[in-house]
Amino acid sequence: MATLQNIQEAVQAGDTAALDAMLEQYLLKGDPDEQYAVMEWLQEIGFIEEALRVVEHLQYMFPEEAQLRVDRSKLLIDADREDEALNELMAIPKDDELYPQALVTLADLFQLQGLLEAAELRLDEAIGLMPDEPLLQQAKAELLLDSGRYLESARIYQELESRNVKIEGVNLSERLAEVYSAGAAYEEALPYYERALEDEAQPDVLYGAAFAAFQAKQYELSVKRLDELLDADPDYFSAYLLKAQCFNMLEDYKRAYDAIKEGLARDELDKELYLFAGKLALKLGKGEEGVEMLRQAIALDPEYMEALYALISYFHTEERDEELLELASMAVESGNDWHALYPMIAKAYDRTEQFGKALEYYEKAHPAFSDDPEFLESYALFLVEEGKRGRALEIIKQLQALEPENPQWFDWLQSFE
Repeated sequence: MATLQNIQEAVQAGDTAALDAMLEQYLLKGDPDEQYAVMEWLQEIGFIEEALRVVEHLQYMFPEEAQLRVDRSKLLIDADREDEALNELMAIPKDDELYPQALVTLADLFQLQGLLEAAELRLDEAIGLMPDEPLLQQAKAELLLDSGRYLESARIYQELESRNVKIEGVNLSERLAEVYSAGAAYEEALPYYERALEDEAQPDVLYGAAFAAFQAKQYELSVKRLDELLDADPDYFSAYLLKAQCFNMLEDYKRAYDAIKEGLARDELDKELYLFAGKLALKLGKGEEGVEMLRQAIALDPEYMEALYALISYFHTEERDEELLELASMAVESGNDWHALYPMIAKAYDRTEQFGKALEYYEKAHPAFSDDPEFLESYALFLVEEGKRGRALEIIKQLQALEPENPQWFDWLQSFE
């Protein structure tokens, strides 16, 4: 007969055919309590179909056992067989002691399906039956968080914390911090992050605390938490960008650039790091370094609009028109609508005396920039120089409508009469 050890060895070897055969033998003669433990183990390691075989065998042996219905329903949810899971749960009578557990599982199922009101009704019913059960209160708090009802979720967690409730695997201070952060109440989140860090300075909690401090404009505190995080885990890549953003807000651009370069030394495939590094290098007057960093970001993602815009804007400011047009042509040829680039492309064609192409891009840009006086002025001047007085008059009238108090547009109109 197949033993538990045989089954474990088949799982470790990834031999599904042998596992099926062994389960067949094992279920015929194995001890039910041991079989239940095997079912839990198989579920834990992700062998859902095999775990279902075990629990269904146990249900055959103990058809009145409600716990097995709940267990099977959870496995069916994991197997994306939600209708069957619903049937199992609905079959548990209200007078069964497992009924509250069935309600919680039903709430999980409805929450998974996005039926948040139905999930809340089931949880409220379960809480009515077991009002002093902390796990039900926590489930309600998590559902409210998922529903975007952050203050209600926080109130439940605060009440649990005030009672010194202990829930295995849950740090209530950490959950409160995350609930407040989810609701963008970063100032309120910070003291709870501090409490959570007193218990255990886990990397994700340190990052959450740093992010909350950044959002609360406490940049020095954010840097402190990020340094603690990077000392513990130098490969926590997102910390480098946040650290650089802190220094940037403190207008310490050199330290910001150093932080980004430290991150790039660890992760050479993060386009966001290259983008921010490029912007910082340009801010520090390191033009060619900035261009290279932005080119690296675009190499990683040729349709990275923010990097394309930053580099083309730099070329536009520096009147490096040939490079601008070469880069822009690659973007435009991708087939995406890059209308944000069109005014700069038009100006580059204008400056390189490719007037037909310039007119084409001014026209392409016009719908998106019809309320931008700077663009309209540039377009009107181009049209006047090209002798297209009729179209120029239309653009000048748009300028006057946008800025009726600006005498320049009235003078322009007068000159056309």
